[in-house]
Amino acid sequence: MGTEAETASCKWEGKHVAQVNGVTAEKVWSVFSDFCNIHEWFPALDTCYRVQGTDGEPGLVRYCASTKTKDEETTKWAKERLVKIDLIGRCLSYEILENNVGFKSYVSTVRVMPEDGDDQVSRIEWSFVADPVDGWKKEDLESYVDFCLQHMAKKMELNL
Repeated sequence: MGTEAETASCKWEGKHVAQVNGVTAEKVWSVFSDFCNIHEWFPALDTCYRVQGTDGEPGLVRYCASTKTKDEETTKWAKERLVKIDLIGRCLSYEILENNVGFKSYVSTVRVMPEDGDDQVSRIEWSFVADPVDGWKKEDLESYVDFCLQHMAKKMELNL
């Protein structure tokens, strides 16, 4: 058995970046700040709604679910809590509370900013810290986060 310090060092950490061309940071931020409407942008999410709390304020809890899986009939779901939100700095953090996907601990931070010198190009930074997930490799989570982020960026370019 590892020590507590060794266990803490086993956290998975990652950061991914996507560029959104032709869309201001304010418009991109509107997608993320509308915390309970992420299913409109996130791939394979069928539903997302407020469970408790006040929209736009820390403590808000959302329920997200996906039933569109090829191999499984089981609905994948998670309850996520908005931990902090900075409307001016266009940054938010959330954590997964309960889920049936296998996450024991997951905290994500999303930042939106204009790309240097061009207000019609935005940059999204998505970072996470998570406990290892049974049956996954860190690369699996990295790949999933990057795929979702790039998908969302392309959808924003087409629809915002």
